[in-house]
Amino acid sequence: MPLNQSFEVEKESQLHDILFNYGVEFPCGGHARCRGCRIRIKEGHLPITDPQKNILDDKELNDGWRLACQGSVQDNLIIELDQWKSDVLSDDSDFQFLPMDGLGVAIDLGTTTLAAQLVNRETGEVLAVETAINPQAKYGGDIMTRIDAASRLEKQNEMQRIIRVKLNEMILELFRSSNENISRLKRIIIVGNAVMHNIFCGIDVASMGYHPFEPISNELEIYKPSELGWDFGEDVSIEFLPGVGSFIGSDILIGAWAKKVIESNGIKVLVDLGTNGEIMVGNKEKILAASTAAGPAFEGAGISMGMRAATGAISSVITRNGEIIPKVLGSEKARGICGSGLVDAISAYLDDGSIKADGRFLTGESIMVMDPVVITQKDIRELQLAKGAIATGIRLLLKELDKREKDVEEVYLSGAFGNYISKRSSRRIGLLNFPQKKITTAGNTALLGAKMALFNKDEINNFYQIRENTTHLDLSMHPDFTDVFAELVNFPIKGEMV
Repeated sequence: MPLNQSFEVEKESQLHDILFNYGVEFPCGGHARCRGCRIRIKEGHLPITDPQKNILDDKELNDGWRLACQGSVQDNLIIELDQWKSDVLSDDSDFQFLPMDGLGVAIDLGTTTLAAQLVNRETGEVLAVETAINPQAKYGGDIMTRIDAASRLEKQNEMQRIIRVKLNEMILELFRSSNENISRLKRIIIVGNAVMHNIFCGIDVASMGYHPFEPISNELEIYKPSELGWDFGEDVSIEFLPGVGSFIGSDILIGAWAKKVIESNGIKVLVDLGTNGEIMVGNKEKILAASTAAGPAFEGAGISMGMRAATGAISSVITRNGEIIPKVLGSEKARGICGSGLVDAISAYLDDGSIKADGRFLTGESIMVMDPVVITQKDIRELQLAKGAIATGIRLLLKELDKREKDVEEVYLSGAFGNYISKRSSRRIGLLNFPQKKITTAGNTALLGAKMALFNKDEINNFYQIRENTTHLDLSMHPDFTDVFAELVNFPIKGEMV
């Protein structure tokens, strides 16, 4: 995708710094650990560095592909950006409410994606929807690279500024597109994980970069528009809801509230498969929560030809009469593979025996899913680590409640990735070790919960009850973590699946 921009820069200027200012994303933070900032040199020369040789193959390098994070400008260049259009998960779930005056805005502030809805509080009607990529993504694709940029590179103030500006733009666009008068706006509810909460609210995130990964504060923060530099009346209440501890934020808490976990007699499991994998397990008596570094692999990060669910991504794979058939989003030509496609593909190759239960290929070092997209041994390992972390988290949280997978009443899959993953494939790879009939795709539960919270301050007290009843569990410190992870990191043998 061309920027259609031409500009002069000093010789030796870093391409990372130049493109960064135009919103180009650097998913790994610019450390040459992914393919997210690929560019193609159309005219001019950009030297090949050793880190690029580890990421790009010989054909790509010979065709002029480079990593923008590794180059400096030596002469005139014309470059092509390897970027794509991606969709962001909004929410259209029905919900019950008590009518109130005016309009409200619900916002899900995700690490990667943003979603906002304008809601009529008298009728419950969603009047407009806005979605976008989080502009902070150019500082890194996951929360740890974001924390690193905020603390080591002293970019937290800038991250705070750009997310506040972006949300203001989205809110104003909600009113423009709906032709509603912004003077009717009464309340804004924002939810997000602890890192997004702290960056938005101006709370130092450095302490979340090392064990025990605890924020300085994860409390309710209330603002007036002028305090955020937002362009509307001072009678609007803006609330960023609180989390529990570590990376467990208001996004999964409000999701558990929306799915009525606090009212359930039976054990329920909520898994948010976003950039940071978060898990909640429990019922009305007790709830446990944990976070895992699983999301990046599910969203394509760390995968050799991984990408988000966007144009050119293999998004699903089916098997018909023994033939493996990939589906590509918005294009006939594949450019990469997203998380749902990767899970489907590995599930299919497990079924036909091309991949063994321990994750090794039956033969060779890679499999061609669809030219030119291949899955490598490293890709399988990345998925094993990610799915193993989620499955281990669920098992350990259940163990703390003296329960097993068989005791669970219902499993909710939420988040952008959770909305698109095949339930069958998630079971086949051992991500969710539950009968398929117990697994429900729940959509964007964070946005649904934020929308519900717009209506009644008394009702939101149930959210605070969930918060009080929820205990955060540090998985890395659990005495059984290593043994359980070692058991669950492998893929299940088909005949032994639940």
